[in-house]
Amino acid sequence: MPLPMSSCEMLLRGQNLLGYRHYADDVVERFVERAVKNGMDVFRVFDAMNDPRNMQAALQAVRRHGAHAQGTLSYTTSPAHTLQTWLDLTEQLLETGVDSVAIKDMSGILTPHAAFELVSEIKKRYDVTLHLHCHATTGMAEMALLKAIEAGVDGVDTAISSMSATYGHPATEALVATLAGTQYDTGLDIHKLESIAAYFREVRKKYHAFEGQLKGTDSRILVAQVPGGMLTNLESQLKQQSAAHRLDEVLAEIPRVREDLGFIPLVTPTSQIVGTQAVLNVLTGERYKTIAKETAGILKGEYGRTPAPVNAALQARVLDGADPVTCRPADLLKPELAQLEADVRRQAQEKGITLAENAIDDVLTVALFPQPGLKFLENRHNPAAFEPVPQAEAAQPLAKAEKPAASGIYTVEVEGKAFVVKVSDGGDVSQLSAAPVAAAPAAAPAPAGAGTPVTAPLAGTIWKVLAAEGQTVSEGEVLLILEAMKMETEIRAAQAGTVRGIAVKAGDAVAVGDTLLQLA
Repeated sequence: MPLPMSSCEMLLRGQNLLGYRHYADDVVERFVERAVKNGMDVFRVFDAMNDPRNMQAALQAVRRHGAHAQGTLSYTTSPAHTLQTWLDLTEQLLETGVDSVAIKDMSGILTPHAAFELVSEIKKRYDVTLHLHCHATTGMAEMALLKAIEAGVDGVDTAISSMSATYGHPATEALVATLAGTQYDTGLDIHKLESIAAYFREVRKKYHAFEGQLKGTDSRILVAQVPGGMLTNLESQLKQQSAAHRLDEVLAEIPRVREDLGFIPLVTPTSQIVGTQAVLNVLTGERYKTIAKETAGILKGEYGRTPAPVNAALQARVLDGADPVTCRPADLLKPELAQLEADVRRQAQEKGITLAENAIDDVLTVALFPQPGLKFLENRHNPAAFEPVPQAEAAQPLAKAEKPAASGIYTVEVEGKAFVVKVSDGGDVSQLSAAPVAAAPAAAPAPAGAGTPVTAPLAGTIWKVLAAEGQTVSEGEVLLILEAMKMETEIRAAQAGTVRGIAVKAGDAVAVGDTLLQLA
């Protein structure tokens, strides 16, 4: 539905678009074209490495198609980041061509005085519209917004109170009240805002089961620099691995991994990469025993230029004699849209999928989200394939049940995933959480001479089985690829040997410690 008085804005991860890898320039161009055509007005374009080369194609495409291009500084702190770092990046974005610039403080680590200094210096040097985006996780966001406003920032991001704070943004109403009667008065009516807050207060109740653990501010983030979205992801990932109790260990490991990767900012996709590698380091009991494919990509330079040099020993290990990428990574990518379109049309024909009238939209959906995208296309006209719409509590009176539902705690399985549900008298579901993964039955002892089992380091889904029965492999050779925590983890041979007894296939779900194959 058109919003004549409001602009629709989206985050765009530069050359990554909405995915976790770099896409060729022709895919970036087509995605932006379709997004504008479908109603997007403002594109906040950022790059997880703060490498302006990775934002160039997207920003230029946005302006070519008549939308508002907002370049982004993904704010972070480290020995490699100074005020001059941000001034230089601002200048590079202006040279590329932007309509405005945003300071994106995704972790809530921008202190009030740093906000004042950064905004003041940018506004003093450059004639540019400047926005500030802060998360409330550490409790400093409200103060940072106020100091930025005093320094001349043009716009700030807030959230209606019933959807604000913790992992989100400062409350809109609080800032409106703070600025009322001053030279910065917003003119917004606090009473009308309250009616909006009341509406979303009811909406939020529907999604209570997906709330994170954080109830107030979290000072750990000042050290770990974990963005709000990353924190909820970590909690979810650790629950899936039956290791929720190890969150503090992972938060302590994250800064060490970040330093090894050149003090990169923690924003999607690097937040996911660093977080997943930290989880791997903690759960396997040995740092970098397993290196995620995406971690290796950063070390190789495939994601762009890092703010500081990466760990030399780790880089040498993953390069294995090759040279790192030093150019704009997308310059190494051939046009890929035609091949992506052919692949999607072939898969649609094989699976009996009818593509949309604008088939390019379906092609882009699968290109950016290969597995869930294809599953969506298969099921978009099948309501039974989707979870039911959450119902508000006591939305309407219910007919009296002949027999009250028995109260108690139940384990419910949905699509293979177990959830613990607490049911009160009358059938009210008051609590829902992921069930602890039951210990896998002990594997039968391998017959004498069967070899050494290769086990799953994480719970996840088998993405590819690269080894074949009877194949001779070398130490360190990739045997399988496991998809876990939204990342691809290579399972390598710990020793040379012959592959025996492959126990899994692509698509199989595995638990920690499951035997995948044997090496004789």
